Amino acid sequence: MDWAAAGYTAAALVCAAAATVIALVHIYRHLLHYAEPIYQRFIVRLIFMVPVYAVMSFLSLILPDNSIYFNSIREIYDAWVIYNFFSLCLAWVGGPGAVVVSLNGRTLKPSWFLMTCCFPAIPLDGRFIRRCKQGCLQFVILKPILVVITFILYAKGKYADGNFSVKQSYLYITIIYTVSYSMALYALAVFYAACRDLLRPYNPVPKFIMIKSVVFLTYWQGVLVFLAAKSRFIKNAEKAADLQNFVLCVEMLIAAIGHLFAFPYNEYAGPNGRPSGDFKGSLLHALKFNDFYHDTVHQFAPTYNEYVLYNHNEGDSTQRKYPSASTVPSGRDVELSGISVMPANGAVTSSVSSNQADQEETMSTPIKDRVDNVGLYDLTDLLDVDLSNYPAKVPAISDVRKQ
Repeated sequence: MDWAAAGYTAAALVCAAAATVIALVHIYRHLLHYAEPIYQRFIVRLIFMVPVYAVMSFLSLILPDNSIYFNSIREIYDAWVIYNFFSLCLAWVGGPGAVVVSLNGRTLKPSWFLMTCCFPAIPLDGRFIRRCKQGCLQFVILKPILVVITFILYAKGKYADGNFSVKQSYLYITIIYTVSYSMALYALAVFYAACRDLLRPYNPVPKFIMIKSVVFLTYWQGVLVFLAAKSRFIKNAEKAADLQNFVLCVEMLIAAIGHLFAFPYNEYAGPNGRPSGDFKGSLLHALKFNDFYHDTVHQFAPTYNEYVLYNHNEGDSTQRKYPSASTVPSGRDVELSGISVMPANGAVTSSVSSNQADQEETMSTPIKDRVDNVGLYDLTDLLDVDLSNYPAKVPAISDVRKQ
């Protein structure tokens, strides 16, 4: 009996089980205190990454012959995590419409760090937000397609994990995956650079590091491990896969603990939090995919030639509840029906498309952006009214009659 293999398998089981329990309890507490459905929907999905990674990695370790299926589930969730973290950041700042209004007139300056040094400044408008969303969504859409192709090639003997031969498809699948994956992470990084000031109240840096380290480092960790096997630093690809799965089980325990601090549930706990009896409704809300459907339609539908500002929770009737420490806003929902907001010295004009089909599509789809705290925005910038010609005192009704 190989005692060494049995030892690290047992260690992997303990780490994977502990990580799964910690994450599920964390999710359960979020769902019990589901005070901010718009935010916590994405947070629950992000935390669920830990059980998916831990369970799939352990199953791949003990069932290596079927590891391709477990690894595919884990990799699909990679894309889902990036999309949900981007959506969470966008929800924090009020949605696409609020970002466009808040960043109106600003640009993202050329930067060596963002690899935009050779390009002109990028205007932070609706098109910028749309490109960032498309960058994340393309990975979510492409990954399942790559998985299906991988299964077909695997059945025909043309795919093997860690086989970088030009006659095998692993090399080409990895290149396509890397390009798509890098585009998604780049879109997320550029969005953060543009909205850094708006995101600062939510302390996104530790959250960004946590998500990026789990998704980014685990992927490149797997590539490097297989390259080590190719270079004979590790005995063979099977040993490399076992090492990768074992390390992931250990890392998920660290990630589960990190999520407790990055996404604490007690921020949403309090008298106004949802009672335990509504746990089922909170769970169903977190599992609904209507937000992903609306995002995909609005970002890639050919009828939307111009960017459309819409609400993240379009078609979602879930009301928002507030914890005791928060201030309940008194403002109503603000509708942004395709207006282009100009600076204070300019006029507020409506953006009218010359394409009649676009007009009809825009009219048929309400363009909403929920701004729950209107105090965050200076509405005086939207008005340009000269009050100098108006009298300082309004005459009484009797004075007017005498005149």
